[in-house]
Amino acid sequence: MSAPKTRVFSGIQPSGELHIGNWLGAVRTWKTKVEAGTEDNFYCLVDAHAITVPYEPAELRERIDLMAMDLCACGVDPEKCTLFVQSDVREHMELAWYLSTVTPMGDLSRMTQWKDKSEGKDSVSTALFTYPVLMSADILLYKAAIVPVGDDQLQHLELTRETVRRWNFRFGNMFPEPQPVAGAVRIMGLDGQAKMSKSKGNTIAVFEDKESAWSKLKGAYTDPQRLKKSDPGRPEICNIFTMHTLLSTKETQDEVRANCTGGKWGCFDCKKVLHERMEHELVPLRAKRAELSTAKTREALGDGASKARRIARETIREVREVLGLGSLAKGAES
Repeated sequence: MSAPKTRVFSGIQPSGELHIGNWLGAVRTWKTKVEAGTEDNFYCLVDAHAITVPYEPAELRERIDLMAMDLCACGVDPEKCTLFVQSDVREHMELAWYLSTVTPMGDLSRMTQWKDKSEGKDSVSTALFTYPVLMSADILLYKAAIVPVGDDQLQHLELTRETVRRWNFRFGNMFPEPQPVAGAVRIMGLDGQAKMSKSKGNTIAVFEDKESAWSKLKGAYTDPQRLKKSDPGRPEICNIFTMHTLLSTKETQDEVRANCTGGKWGCFDCKKVLHERMEHELVPLRAKRAELSTAKTREALGDGASKARRIARETIREVREVLGLGSLAKGAES
């Protein structure tokens, strides 16, 4: 009998259309893992995380559909992995409450994202403060051993690992300590000021048409010290070159670096080559996206949620038992 596959968990907020930062930073890693088939991959649209800030309910439902179809088109095949929506598995929220009993407020108050997102606000939600606890629940509900994560989420994952230690010390060895895995690259926005984010308006959508994508890319922030074409560039600080390292061949990267540092190419030239490489990768994805329907994708999400619920319910049963919760009355857990 073969050993069970190592379980992988990762999530993405349904912000609407998938953008280049999502795709290069995480989704291509997910696709690689799904295609390899050597791990038990769980990928989740974390809609409950998306409501920690003001939003429109009707828009959120639309964004869930769009994001799911975009993920499928990008190779996150629901027939080869478990793809589902977070709130379709209510045990996420239940486990978050239980985990909050072993998570100190001091640890949450030190989270960098909490400080950044709450700074200067007159009022912020409790949910934004406890966001990392729900993230811990997302991972531990499936006893995931591996979490593909970007550097902006490493602090949250370390909190999850601390939570596992506290829980296992108090209630017995129930949860594995999830390990971060490299692969989620931080892609800066086109403005060069912050991580690529739809809310900041500094993105290119993966399925944006060719002309619109080029219109945005050609105005993207590059090296501020390059005032004219002949000025030597610094690829190591340029977001355009970062994307080249993810999209271009080694030969093209070397060519871009040499012409940039030698002052033979301007930033416009580097962007043109990058746009060609993007189009090479995105044309087949656009064709696949056109074949998908909302109905078909929702069916796949439903199947994924059913599988996720079976595992989640067993975890919650174990958790409730060690916590001493419930009346044990017949039908109490139904």
